[in-house]
Amino acid sequence: MRPNKSDELFMVKAIDLSEQNILKGGGPFAAIIVKNGEIIGIGTNRVTIDNDPTAHAEIMAIRDAANKLGTFKLEGCEIYTSCEPCPMCLGAIYWAGISTIFYGNTRKDAASIGFNDDFIYAEIDKPIEKRTIPFISLLSDKASIAFKMWNDMDNKTEY
Repeated sequence: MRPNKSDELFMVKAIDLSEQNILKGGGPFAAIIVKNGEIIGIGTNRVTIDNDPTAHAEIMAIRDAANKLGTFKLEGCEIYTSCEPCPMCLGAIYWAGISTIFYGNTRKDAASIGFNDDFIYAEIDKPIEKRTIPFISLLSDKASIAFKMWNDMDNKTEY
């Protein structure tokens, strides 16, 4: 897939939002979500503004788009983000079903200004018992009851 003029315009919008966000006290990241040529979600990095470590631009844009569309599935949407998504945002993009990611800066560019996510990528690849943060399985028999209940439901909304 080759980017076109519309893609460039949407990316310019995301980049402009990232610059404006810095002036408002936020981080240097912004994202927009587009469906059928229309912007349906906008997000800027609000981590320090909201004291919320999950308030990354892509997450905020996904929340905005999902709210506007009234669905958690964003299939047929593209995301334009001022920087290559971090592991958390990448996971959210996949969960949302977004079809295409356009990005400006790379994760190496982000690392060069203090936003280094390499340690998370490294942790994901490690066996669970070798991760930096201890993972301790606790009450799995009790926890499995909810999974069984979900599995047995006939009227659940599938993800």
